[in-house]
Amino acid sequence: MAYRLLADAVVLAHTAFVGFVVLGGFLAWRWSWVVWPHVPCAVWGWVCPLTPLENEFRRRAGLEGYAGGFVEHYVLPALYPAALTRPTQVVLGTLVVVVNLIAYGVLLRRALRGG
Repeated sequence: MAYRLLADAVVLAHTAFVGFVVLGGFLAWRWSWVVWPHVPCAVWGWVCPLTPLENEFRRRAGLEGYAGGFVEHYVLPALYPAALTRPTQVVLGTLVVVVNLIAYGVLLRRALRGG
């Protein structure tokens, strides 16, 4: 039971991390120091260490883990259902990038204006 709770806690932490990646640029409007942890998180290109940790807790709880990463297992099925077309998937993915470009564009403009 404890390992299952730990696995679920890792899922919550992972969800918060994904939310931070998507919306962290807006947090930087209020707290400029957020840029320093957000940019490396947003460009991370490897398997997140939380995924193997979650799978290990699930294994110890007697549950089955999953192949691939957190995003492929939890997020993609919710954001990109099987009936969703590839062009729509590209649009949705691009939207995440555009949201962060807008956030950082505003932040950069503020910095260049000195305020």
